Amino acid sequence: MAKRMGAHMGTGARNTAAALLAVFTVGAFADVYYDEAEVVDVEPIVRQVETVEPKEHCWFETVQRRHRGDDSVTAPLLGAIIGGAVGNAVGHKKRNKQVGAVVGAMLGGSLARDISRANRDGASVRQVRREVCEVVEQRTTEERVTGYMVTYRYQGETHRARMERRPGERIRVRVKVAPA
Repeated sequence: MAKRMGAHMGTGARNTAAALLAVFTVGAFADVYYDEAEVVDVEPIVRQVETVEPKEHCWFETVQRRHRGDDSVTAPLLGAIIGGAVGNAVGHKKRNKQVGAVVGAMLGGSLARDISRANRDGASVRQVRREVCEVVEQRTTEERVTGYMVTYRYQGETHRARMERRPGERIRVRVKVAPA
């Protein structure tokens, strides 16, 4: 079959195929080995890097706080009882005593509630220190070394390469020898 394919190919095509075969064959048999080279110079590669980090920021504030009373009905109830007793004592006739007791109870309850509220309102406002916190994004910019530009000399020739780590006085190099 190869004989048949070669018969259909022209001379130019055969020469091109032979040249490609030679190139791939030489590349496959190239000699690769490792050696050491002298480091001549090392320059850090520095970049500006911005980082964003959440930080909690806290401070103290003084605020006025109202203390809610316990909404007790003791004072108005007691005022109503006392007012009713006084109103009952003032009246001369039975009907007057009843009306006086009702009016006295209402006035006594209302008066006691107002006094109780005034005392509670005056004592319920006080200064309180409290801690207030919020989360803020803190942005920082710093310089970071992201690699090294290394200049090295091998067999009298100077070369440059970027490396991730800082090298010592010598570096390992890969040498590939192939026919020209």
